[in-house]
Amino acid sequence: MSARPMDCNELVELVTAYLDDALDEQTRARFVDHLQACDGCDNYLQQFRATVATLGKIPDEEIDPAFRARLLSAFRHWK
Repeated sequence: MSARPMDCNELVELVTAYLDDALDEQTRARFVDHLQACDGCDNYLQQFRATVATLGKIPDEEIDPAFRARLLSAFRHWK
């Protein structure tokens, strides 16, 4: 029995796990299959990677603590 195809909403929910290499083999394969068929999600993943890379260049001491807390909260509850 083959796994059901992944939709765009599921991919968005799993993008951080994908980048952290935390998906099981079957879910990762479904993720990659969807990326190959969906230009919008492939673009989303590239934008997400660019955002992570850019934010990673900002030293922690240069980020306002209140802004950092709001940002972490937004991503923690993001679905």
